[in-house]
Amino acid sequence: MANAKKLESKRALTSEKIAAIATFWQTVVQTSFTTDDNISIAYATNFKRPETPYIVIVPGRSESYLKYQELAFDLDSQGYDSVIIDHRGQGLSARFTPNRLQGHVVKFDHYAQDLHQLLNLVLPAQYPQHKQGAFMLAHSMGGAIALRYLQLYPNNIKALTLSSPMIAISSGGAPNWLAKALIKTGSTINRWLSKTPWYFFGQSDVNVSSFAENRLMHSEPRFKHFQSLYHAQPELKLGGVTFNWLEQAILNSDNLLLDIEKLSLPIQMLQAGSEHIVDNNAQQVFCQQLNNVNSRACPDGKPVIISGAYHELFFELDQYRDIAIDNTIAWFEQHR
Repeated sequence: MANAKKLESKRALTSEKIAAIATFWQTVVQTSFTTDDNISIAYATNFKRPETPYIVIVPGRSESYLKYQELAFDLDSQGYDSVIIDHRGQGLSARFTPNRLQGHVVKFDHYAQDLHQLLNLVLPAQYPQHKQGAFMLAHSMGGAIALRYLQLYPNNIKALTLSSPMIAISSGGAPNWLAKALIKTGSTINRWLSKTPWYFFGQSDVNVSSFAENRLMHSEPRFKHFQSLYHAQPELKLGGVTFNWLEQAILNSDNLLLDIEKLSLPIQMLQAGSEHIVDNNAQQVFCQQLNNVNSRACPDGKPVIISGAYHELFFELDQYRDIAIDNTIAWFEQHR
């Protein structure tokens, strides 16, 4: 119990920790690579332990690697190097539409292709001494990307932890068949009438809320810290999603189930008990089906439920965040 309290106090987002993170971040390499379709993809690396596996952090929608500075710092404190990617269309990577605030992608598999190029081509050339393979930690949309990457490409990923993965998007209470029909119809009409992507109904350039309104995290200090980050660097901002992004996300969800037998590595799923962003039921169904074909994934066919937590487990109150970090580290240590 004493050790748990000690770890918790070290992870609390104090002014001293914020200063330590800033010092740590000065040693992180921030750079980019260009894809085959001429898209600039930003990423950050903290590589200094070639003798141990590193952790690939795959962020969620609208996030930048800059948001993950605290997590990279905490993982470094646990002895793990890390690399974090900014997905195409968000963060510091290239945007696609005349309105750079639109959350858009042409094909969802492009996210996995970018991850493949980074891990299989860019990093081996940049850090040839790092030959111990990697673990992967993927959040929300990043979970959907990570799973698809693992289905599509040969890789050296030893184990995966999913945090609130976007197995399916929450339909907001509408029947799934109706939501899918609206998305497909709108996307088709958009392609017929315009070469410019349209926002889905109710989506716009504005994608902000007050702390009281937000359903992403209970931690007010972390929420305000991210708000200040995006205020200081407005180029990081991203608004709502387009019809095509949603259509592609649904297609990816279907593909994850169709190719589920290709996921043969150890996989742990962390689920937010008070989820409002993605579909927890879809996570549970996926976990059970995955365990049926891969006994090393989703032990007992269930996710690890962090009761009371909101969607962003690694940006939550310490009482929830510590559980997510402890489970992740334990999972990776089990599969070194």
